[in-house]
Parts: sequence; C-alpha cells; structure tokens
Amino acid sequence: MWVDTLLIVFISICTALLGEGLTWLLVYRTEKYQKLKSEVEKQSKRLEKRKETHGDSFYKQHKKKIEREEERLKINNRDLSLVKMKSMFAIGFAFTALLSMFNNIFDGRVVAKLPFVPIIWIHGISHRNLPGDDYTDCSFIFLYILCTMSIRQNIQKLLGFAPSRAASKQGNSIFGSNPGQFK
Repeated sequence: MWVDTLLIVFISICTALLGEGLTWLLVYRTEKYQKLKSEVEKQSKRLEKRKETHGDSFYKQHKKKIEREEERLKINNRDLSLVKMKSMFAIGFAFTALLSMFNNIFDGRVVAKLPFVPIIWIHGISHRNLPGDDYTDCSFIFLYILCTMSIRQNIQKLLGFAPSRAASKQGNSIFGSNPGQFK
C-alpha cells in the first residue's frame, strides 16, 4: 500500500510538471500572454494605490476613475483567461487519457488508509471501485485528486507561474466576481 501511495504522489508530481510544461509551451512564453500579464500587474498596482489614496472618497470624479480602472482590469483579466483557455483544453484532454489509464491500473486496489471516514457525499470518490464497506480505504482517484490539487499550485508558485498577489486581490477573472461586490 505504501508503494502505491508513493507512486501516486510521484505520478501527481510528474503530471503537474507535465501540465505546467505544456502550459509554458502553449501560453506562458507567448508575447501576447507576457504583454497581458504585465498590463494586469501594472493596472492592479495602480488601482490598489488609487484606492488607498482616495479610499472612500465622496468625489464622483475619483469614483468614476476607479470604476474605469476596474473595468479595464476586468477586461484584461478576461483576455488573459481566454489566452490560457486553449492550453487548458489540450491539458484537459491529455490528463483525461492519463487518468483513464492510471484508473485502469489501480482499479479495485486500496492505495491508502484515510485517518477519518469521509463525509457521505465524498464516499463515491474516496471509495471508488473498492470492495467492502470500510470507507477509510482510499481509492486511486481520491488520492490523485488531493495530491494534484496541492502539488500543482505549489509547482506554479515555485516556477513563478502563479498570479501575483496584487492581481489575485482584485479577483476579476472571467469566472470570478469582484470580492467587495456583495458587501
């Protein structure tokens, strides 16, 4: 069981590195991405600075400038997300094939023992294709998903591909909303 667990962690690291390599090849090294990323960084810092200096100013002129900056930032973030999307489809296709292959290899094998019983609506993933009713047994797919979620983000930070804190604070992506919008 330990060998399977370590093998899955290794597979997760390799697939995360492969995914980031493909993303670098298809997205990060392109001129369009570099330009948009630097523009988002500059706009995020400018907007943050403007919000700090003018804060809750009651002047309509300041509010309108901030709103225009936020709108430009939102548009650039959307464009950045669209540039990344083409590689996400390629990576998704490749990982679906890999996941199917690894799922067949580890089908019906307990790869780890969980120190807890997962909540009921996670049983389908954590105990997938495993015999018996011991829900502390862990299937390949559950361990792989957990490892990949944690490892990929850390690899992105390590390689410098994660978004900056200033851009993340703004939270304006194609799917996300403005964090202060619902206050």
